[in-house]
Amino acid sequence: MSGMLKITLVKSMIGRPEKHRRVLRGMGLTKRGRTVELKDVPSVRGMINKVSYLVKAEEKIGVEEKIGTEEKIDEVK
Repeated sequence: MSGMLKITLVKSMIGRPEKHRRVLRGMGLTKRGRTVELKDVPSVRGMINKVSYLVKAEEKIGVEEKIGTEEKIDEVK
């Protein structure tokens, strides 16, 4: 579970319980069709389970993590 999850809001929040709306806002989903990428951790998995009927979640494959590397940009004058 060390990858990323791609989560898309596929149904509207209108008429849904306030607790479910808060979960969606907590994940950064405010409008239908929005997609966010979140870390694959148990807390996010729990949020997805609460609102699974409103979202589509997929595991992002091929995530490259750049830890401890820096890109140097040469300035051309």
